This record gives sequence, C-alpha cells and structure tokens, in this order.
Amino acid sequence: MSEDDVLLGIALVVTLATACQILAGKLRVPALILLLPAGFAAGALTDIVHPDLLIGEDFSALVSLSVAVILYDAGLGLDLRNLKGHTRAVVGRLLLFGVGFTFFAVCAVAPALFSMSLRVAAMVGMILVVSGPTVVGPLLQYVRPTDKVRRLLIWEGTLTDPIGAILGALVFHAIATTHRIDIGRGYQLGQFVISLAVGLLGGAVGVALLWLTLRVLRLGEALGTLAQLATVIAVSAGCDIVRDDTGLIAAIVTGMAAANIRGFDIPARRPFFETLVQLIIGLLFISISAGVTPASLKPVLLPTLVLVAILVLVVRPLVAFTATMRTDMTMGERAFAGWMAPRGIVAASTAAAFATTLVQLGLHGASKILPITFLVIVSTVVLYALTAGPMARLLGVARPNRTQPLLVGGAPWVIALGRALRSAGLDVQMWAGLAEERERIEDAGISLARGDLLATATNPRARLEGVNAVYLLTDDDDFNALASVVVEGNVAGPVYRVGPPHGSHGVVAPYTGGAVLFGGSLVRHVLAARYEEGARFLVQPASDPLPPGHEALFVVHDDGRLEPVDGTQAVMPEAGDLVVLLGPVPPERQDPPQGSVPSAD
Repeated sequence: MSEDDVLLGIALVVTLATACQILAGKLRVPALILLLPAGFAAGALTDIVHPDLLIGEDFSALVSLSVAVILYDAGLGLDLRNLKGHTRAVVGRLLLFGVGFTFFAVCAVAPALFSMSLRVAAMVGMILVVSGPTVVGPLLQYVRPTDKVRRLLIWEGTLTDPIGAILGALVFHAIATTHRIDIGRGYQLGQFVISLAVGLLGGAVGVALLWLTLRVLRLGEALGTLAQLATVIAVSAGCDIVRDDTGLIAAIVTGMAAANIRGFDIPARRPFFETLVQLIIGLLFISISAGVTPASLKPVLLPTLVLVAILVLVVRPLVAFTATMRTDMTMGERAFAGWMAPRGIVAASTAAAFATTLVQLGLHGASKILPITFLVIVSTVVLYALTAGPMARLLGVARPNRTQPLLVGGAPWVIALGRALRSAGLDVQMWAGLAEERERIEDAGISLARGDLLATATNPRARLEGVNAVYLLTDDDDFNALASVVVEGNVAGPVYRVGPPHGSHGVVAPYTGGAVLFGGSLVRHVLAARYEEGARFLVQPASDPLPPGHEALFVVHDDGRLEPVDGTQAVMPEAGDLVVLLGPVPPERQDPPQGSVPSAD
C-alpha cells in the first residue's frame, strides 16, 4: 500500500469507530451493534482498512496491549466490597461451569457442524468461553436490571476475559506443537498455574508502580493518567514477553488493586483515559471485523446460527441455573442470568491472533475460526440487545423508573426534605459526615447510607448501587460543588447541588458548573432560614391548587420519577402526580390526624 492509502485507511478506521459510537449513543444501543457491521462493510468495499495491510504482522501485539488497557479500565470498576456472600460463590461457579460447559459443548458439535478437526474445534470452543465488560456493561446499562444481577454479570464478564485468553493461549500452543491435545495429564493445568503466577506477579509490579506515581509522587490528573497508561502497557508487555497472554491478568489485577486498596489517589475524573478506552474499543472492532470477508462467511453462516442457538438456549441456561443453585437469587434473576452471555472484544482478538498461524500450519478448518467468531459475536450481541430489555421486564428483574435519591447533608431542613420525599413514596437514603447528623437521620426513620458510599463513588468506574439520583445539600458549598463534579459520572442518573449564597466568597462553588437546584432564588442559606422561621415541606396532589405562599420544589410523577423544579425548564405535572412544596403550614394542617403526612418537618 502507498503512504496515501495508509493515511486514508487509518483516517477511515478512526472516523468509523467514532461515528458508530456517537450514533450508538444517540440511539441508546450498544456500540458493538454498529461497529462490527461497519467494519465488515468497510473491509468488503475497500482495500485500505485491512489491519494486516495497515499494520502488518505487529497487529496481534497491538491488539494484546489494547485489550490490556480495556481490562485495566474494567478492573477499576470492580469493588471487592460488593463481591461477598452468595455473589462471590456464584461468580466463581459461573466462571468454572461457563468455561467448562461451553468448551466441551463446542468441542462436541463443531466438528460435525463445520467439518473441522477436533483440535480446531477445541480452539473455537476456548475462544467462545469469554464474554467481556465492553459488551455486558453497555447492555446492562441499557436494560438496568437489579443491582444483584448487574453486579454478578459484570464480575463474570470482566473476570472471564483474562481466564479465557490464557486458556486459549494454552490450547493454541497445545494444538500447534503436538498432534493431539493432552488433557488427560496435569500438564495443561500446570501451565495454567504458571501463567496465572506470571500475571499475578506482573500485577504486583503494576500496583507498586501506581503506588509510586500516584501516591508517593502525587501526580496530577494529566500526568497521573499518563502514568496509569504507561504502567498498564509496560507490565502487560513484560508479562506477555515472559509468557503469552499473561499481560491480561496483570492488567486486570492492577486495575482491581488500584480500585480497592485504600490510599490510592486515582484521578477521579479521567476524560482522556475514558476517551482513549472508547477509541481503542472502536478501532479494534472496526479493524478485526474488516478482516472478515463475505466469501469466508457464506459456508459457515447456517452452521454458526445452529451453534449460537445451542449456546444461547442450552449451554448458557444450564450454566446459570447450575451456578445459582441454593442462592438467595429469585427465579427471575436466575433466568435473566441465563439469558445474558454476549461475546466481545477478547473473543475477536483471540481469534484474530491465533487463526492465521493455525491456517499456516494446515489444520483442517482453521480458516473458519475468525468468520465463526465474528458471526457468534454479531448474533449474540444483536440477540441480547433486542431481547434483554423485554426479558428483564418479563422476568421482573428490570429496575423500575422510580427515582432512588441519595440526599447528602444532615441539616434539619435536609432531613425534613428527606421525610417529605419518603412520604411521597420514594426510597430515600441519606448520608452525613457528622455523628450527630447521622443520629438525627436515623431518628427520623430514614435509611442511612453506608459510611464509605461517597468514597466509593470517587473510584474510577465505580457505580453507586441502589441510587440513581444524588442531591448534595450540605452546609459546605465548596464540598457540594466539588462532589458534584466527582460523583457525576458514577451515578446512573442526575447529580444536583443546592445553590450557594449570592455573592459567596467560596473557593469553588461560585465558579463551578453543574445542575443547581431550584434556580437562583432558593439557595442554601435561604432554605435553611425559611425552615427555621417555620416554613415546612408539603406533599400534595398536583391537581390541588397551590396554597398561598408556597413554592413548588419537586414533582413526583405517577411512575415514581422525581423531577426538580428549577425554573430552567417547564415541568408539567399530570394526573396522579404529586408535588413537593415549601411554605407556611396552613392552620388546618398544623395538627394532622394520626397516620396522615400532609407536611414533613
């Protein structure tokens, strides 16, 4: 290829990767649904986006390092405090049964379906055991299942990637260097243990390097992000040099340690790193799918659909129901776990890395590995993307649209607001820093969030579970402003802060953006003063007339969605909605009858 063709090819790959993800975000669908067909079409219609021509023989090494960065980023979101009890046991069983059942099922049916040797079928089987956070995460974010199911599937998807990649490398070396797969001895198990040890040692080195750069040197956001990227690439490449595909273990161990060891100063907002990961995912999917030709898909299309049916309808439900036996999961949660096993980037990268060598060795059916993997990825992602939402609702595991607010602050007026929102039917949690404030919250009968909740939210990629809206209402305006910036990306919903006093001389609050509650009039000190003067929060049907002297603060819609009234956009209550008001308590409501909650004080 000429230099101009290379430049044009690189530009086209980057453009397609970016455009597909932007369009997927607008359509609210997983980007993979668009990336794979776009890459396939570009490869079929042009000669300038093939990775072998653009990059050459170094493409597999680049893929390995790129996947390591993706897995490090995924590891940053794995909070070990959420992996306990039944969840830990179920994740372990899902990994064990998922790898075993999938591998042996593919080995049993692939030789007959695709007219390939057992050795090649074993390679396909090990490639298809993986799932991955790059696919599972976006699907679950779209479906929004219960926290228990989401946590389970995220852990499984993230941990199965490095395990599957290592086992895939072991199978590859076994079939590439011998005439048969030696599974009757302990040799392969010993090789796996050695690979695991190398990856763990690399992870320990990565943790030490991050501790030096982020904790000791206290690098800022920009240099800290670069230090993370350099550390992941260095330890991953070093481990892969020592032993193939152990860099993935090192990457995910490093990410998990950084997210869970207290004292790490991981930059809370990582726009460059997050953007880089998204770009890598797009580039990999476009490049790998561009290497699949229409001619290679035609002979394996129908057999692959049969294989997908076996994996989706037989293997995955068997794995999920076996792994979740004798747990506290409901039947609906167990069934949904059995309906969520898409394949992703590690399956594609493993197939791309190993298929060429096996074809060169002349193994019967090796040329079918990449097109089979491509079709399985496309089929499972499209199937689960189209059916996961309806299936979650059918099985009763989809979280309702009801707002689950977290109120941060312990002032009397904040606690009164929490009581008002709870009386409107919302599942309210509160968090406060002072012991006396937490005591007042508990005395008010409001659920007190765990002490490390906000600390967890500052971890990169950590998600606040059981919360989909945060209201920062403390007496420290700078804390509210900073926390709104830090927490915003880690909540599956909006983050609001109470407005600072006009003319405030705070260090941060007057100059920070973000969503501010109630417009410009009801700022923090005004709310506190009005409450001290006798104003109270009142919950009433939206159809009732507004009492004199009252202002509408929130609308609680009939489906449980909480919407603040801030004056920047019209909030139109409908029949069945409630409104939360602030104003003087009407005389007829000062002594409410037993059991009624007309106002919250």
